[in-house]
Amino acid sequence: MILFLSLPKVFSYTSTRMILAALTTLLITIFLGPYVINKLYALKTGQSIRVGDCPVLAELHEKKKETPTMGGILILLSMFVALALWMDLTSIFTYLLFGVTLIFGLIGVFDDYLKMKHKNAKGLRARYKFLLQVVVSGIIGAYLIWSPFGEEAVYTTYFLPFMKHPLVTLTGVWTIFGVLISMFVITGSSNAVNLTDGLDGLASGCLLFASVVFALIAFLSNNQEIAQYLNIIYIEGSGEIAIYLSALFGACLGFLWYNGHPAQVFMGDTGSLALGGILGLCSVLLRREILLALVGGIFVMEALSVILQVLSYRYRSKKRIFLCAPLHHHFEYKGWPETKVVVRFWIVGLVLALIGIVSFKFQ
Repeated sequence: MILFLSLPKVFSYTSTRMILAALTTLLITIFLGPYVINKLYALKTGQSIRVGDCPVLAELHEKKKETPTMGGILILLSMFVALALWMDLTSIFTYLLFGVTLIFGLIGVFDDYLKMKHKNAKGLRARYKFLLQVVVSGIIGAYLIWSPFGEEAVYTTYFLPFMKHPLVTLTGVWTIFGVLISMFVITGSSNAVNLTDGLDGLASGCLLFASVVFALIAFLSNNQEIAQYLNIIYIEGSGEIAIYLSALFGACLGFLWYNGHPAQVFMGDTGSLALGGILGLCSVLLRREILLALVGGIFVMEALSVILQVLSYRYRSKKRIFLCAPLHHHFEYKGWPETKVVVRFWIVGLVLALIGIVSFKFQ
């Protein structure tokens, strides 16, 4: 049984467990950080620079080559400890969150391992990585919609921010689109966070804002009276999602201690793929897929910049829209210091997070 069941009643409250989960991951990442960083140095997991369509990056990030990556192992380890200590191990949400974290984390570990082994930034072939993500996301989407767990049509209903009533509820054969939406959101979120993880503290900082918003939504959705007052869907047991997102917040905050400029460690694909997948899964579980596009606007812009750059280069006679992609490198190329790019992206991320929270009051 989980630890909180054997402790005083106050420790069974969702709010208490959220705080404890955040503190657990924060303390683990801070205190184990130096040990893990030294081990990664010893394994020579130096960061491979992704030059892409911008060779000048190799010059700008020359000093980062010796900085160890795969620091996401520290984040995920702390989150698993928090899960075991403070979450309900009988909840389906706990198993779904654990499964996505583990599988996407392993994909990232293998990707980082190949980069380390071959001393380049290619790693696992994109098609294989994408296929694995899509398969896992598709299984989750199908389970949520077609299993007894989703029999009340909760997971075929979609909402827009600021709107009181559902945008659409899928029925019959149309529910297949629900599976496709889940695949798109979870896989897309995972890769978008991965693309954002290119500057010191950028991804981990932006994840802080998004995790707080969705932890708040999960907490409110777990209370029937509050959910009714705010006109949001009531999801029994969603408090476990709030606890896990609180753990994610604490882990990213602690990791930022070492990942801030100048970074002593990078999370690598081990961390970014898993954390992005968690965020996407939580938005699906909470029926707030479209809100994720707003709150995680930085991740969306980063991913779109890459997609648009590739399409423009391929279909417009090698013409580029941005000086360099992803978007944060575009501003680096324009001469912005790395710290200025990161802080300004954080500010935008914070503003979007606040808009996301306000949307519930106005709907």
